[in-house]
Amino acid sequence: MLKVLLVLIILAIATYALVRVVQRRGVTPPLAGTRRTSRPSGPLGPDDDDEFLRDLDRKRLDGEGPDNSP
Repeated sequence: MLKVLLVLIILAIATYALVRVVQRRGVTPPLAGTRRTSRPSGPLGPDDDDEFLRDLDRKRLDGEGPDNSP
């Protein structure tokens, strides 16, 4: 009975140690300089693109836009 209990304690300790090693390998520290700023560096959408805005103006002036529908 004592041998079985000792084996179970050893297995529990070995399992705990194995889990801790796997957890530490899975967590990687963040790389320096990879923090995101509060503002995105690129354009937010097509509405700030000059070509897109020119195309909208052309459609509006030619009567092709959704504002000129009957």
